[in-house]
Amino acid sequence: MAATPIPASGNPNFEGNPAAPAPPGTDMTGICFSDQLWLKTYPLDRNLVFDYFALSPFYDWTCNNEQLRMRSIHPLDLSQLSKMTGNEYILSEVMEPHLFVIRKQKRESPEKVTPMFTYYILDGSIYQAPQLCNVFASRIARALYHISKAFTTAASKLEKTGFVDSESESASLEPKIGKEMIDYKDVKRVDHILAALQRKLPPTPPPPPFPEGYVPPATSEQEKGPEAQQQSEPQLPPLDPIIDQGPSKRLRY
Repeated sequence: MAATPIPASGNPNFEGNPAAPAPPGTDMTGICFSDQLWLKTYPLDRNLVFDYFALSPFYDWTCNNEQLRMRSIHPLDLSQLSKMTGNEYILSEVMEPHLFVIRKQKRESPEKVTPMFTYYILDGSIYQAPQLCNVFASRIARALYHISKAFTTAASKLEKTGFVDSESESASLEPKIGKEMIDYKDVKRVDHILAALQRKLPPTPPPPPFPEGYVPPATSEQEKGPEAQQQSEPQLPPLDPIIDQGPSKRLRY
């Protein structure tokens, strides 16, 4: 008779241990995780990288990989994962020992899977990769902000160029030969073209939705009325998931 496999110690699903923690959030791009004690004790390779990933807050204890661990089967065994349904993690890219890319996906059948999130381990630190739609929305909003600000600056410069000082005009009775004359028709025509182009620009797209349960803090601009917001300058674009929230700017666990 085959012996019953013993679950690994410290598993929260095993009897006698605390209850399993809550599933990870959908947006955890602002934090990173590293365990220097584990890295000094075990090598970080394709065989042990999932055990290291399971220590992070990005790990979902209800996934299919955890069921394989409880049965003493390697959690990344695709021959076993393809027979199950539900959430699972797979190792998609490996560049030992510096980079490991882990993808979380939902399996509905042996052939049909739906990607959910992507995580990467870079030199022992675990991060969640930002979603592509969030990166595009942030970059487009930032580009529209700078274009709108450029048109506003150009329009203000043209208004100052068309201004003539009455005192200097009355002081000089005879026009100077070397002085360039300003054609006000051209100034108005260029101003009209810039205003028309500015009206043709599409409105700034809304920022990506916040994760479930997150309540954004109220800002001073939101407390003001809509008329005050229209008179103010264009609002700054949202944070860029790569530039403003890169690996060096995330909160470490």
